[in-house]
Amino acid sequence: MTDGPDPERLDALEKRLAAAKKGQEPEAREESHISQAQHGWRMVTELVAGLLLGFGIGYGIDHLAGTLPWFMIIFTILGFIAGVRTMMRTAQEVQNKNSMQDAD
Repeated sequence: MTDGPDPERLDALEKRLAAAKKGQEPEAREESHISQAQHGWRMVTELVAGLLLGFGIGYGIDHLAGTLPWFMIIFTILGFIAGVRTMMRTAQEVQNKNSMQDAD
């Protein structure tokens, strides 16, 4: 008759339990709703930046050339196009990233 539990067997049991718990824990994933919101704001910022940059360049050229509002209109449209293209590129990156995560 033994006085108490065998410490070696208890240690072995604790190690096996820890290994089993570790195998069952889900992997830490980033919050997708926060990540999607960040990507959304990034795309909005890219569009607004393109518009403002185009407007500023056009207004500056118009001010120097005295042709107000022609270059401002043209460069604002070009800035909008550049912003949309940048947004589409960002959306493609996000889609590729999500498809790679789904494949894992």
